[in-house]
Amino acid sequence: MKKAVVSKTGSLDAVYSGIKKILEEARSTAYRAVNFAMVQAYWNVGRVIVEEEQKGKTKADYGEYLLKELAKRLTVEFGKGFTETNLRYMRLFYLLFEIANAESSLFPLKGIHHAVRDELPVVRPDLSWTHYRLLLKVENEKARTFYLNEAAETRWRTRQLERQINSFYYERLLSSKDKKPVVDEADRNALPAKPEDLIKDPYVLEFLNLKENKLLLEKELETGLLGKLQEFLLELGKGFSFVARQYRISAGNDHFYIDLVFYNYILKCFLLIDLKIGKLTHKDIGQMDFYVRYFEGNIKAEGDNPTIGMILCSEKNETIVKYSVLNENKQMFASRYKLYLPTEEELAKELRHEIELIRVEK
Repeated sequence: MKKAVVSKTGSLDAVYSGIKKILEEARSTAYRAVNFAMVQAYWNVGRVIVEEEQKGKTKADYGEYLLKELAKRLTVEFGKGFTETNLRYMRLFYLLFEIANAESSLFPLKGIHHAVRDELPVVRPDLSWTHYRLLLKVENEKARTFYLNEAAETRWRTRQLERQINSFYYERLLSSKDKKPVVDEADRNALPAKPEDLIKDPYVLEFLNLKENKLLLEKELETGLLGKLQEFLLELGKGFSFVARQYRISAGNDHFYIDLVFYNYILKCFLLIDLKIGKLTHKDIGQMDFYVRYFEGNIKAEGDNPTIGMILCSEKNETIVKYSVLNENKQMFASRYKLYLPTEEELAKELRHEIELIRVEK
């Protein structure tokens, strides 16, 4: 029987690709294992420090003395990663997080009981110590848990996590959704189930490095967003993928262009975005209503959920919103964008305003 002729080069390439994949997967697995081993170690370092402090030492400054002496000795033997500051982080890490199936030798600690520890968020093995250092700086417990889960599930790198924390992602998500849970302090860690669960107000586009400028053109904004598409997808939230820019739709001999089109694989629906420089107008709302209806009738596939339309504007007139289809249509939204990071004072003022609106409506 005549043997099949096999290209040596093709065979070698296939073998090489197979081995490369094996080694890359092994390297990735090993990295994650080592990374989590160090996270566990730092948590246990914090546990030992807390347990020692809680033994009932009479001197109030014993904890400070303990950290200073430990930092000196550990730095000599293990390097710069064990400064007094880092030891404080490790102690706080133990106090604010739990590790599944972890056992502590001195429970119950003074002021720290099993019931309390059972309520602590569990350490996620797919996050690094740098992730946890950032999370420890978040004072709000619910926000901290939210960022923990989002970072793990969405695979945020540390710089992405830092950006989301600094841009008050959690607070903006709260202020733009159904407003009642802001007052009731409802849990926000579940996957989004409704369109309004994904829409924020405002969106922060500081990564564009554009100054506040009335002469800014919508085309410039669109080009900037697509040039920083990864950052914009991060700002949009979980589950979005880019479909098209200037998506053309036709009505007879008239042609219209939707600025940006995305698809969300969690909600299984399209998101249409129209960019507006300046104030929101009733014409903008009517135009988006047409876009959404067109997609509903001609574009979306069987099994897709209703299309979402969002007008992204620099100023939003609440009166126009109230007396337009935006007030009742659960598939259309108007959100503002900011070209800079809001301050804590700005966000606090905005949230207070939202809460007052809820109380008035009640």
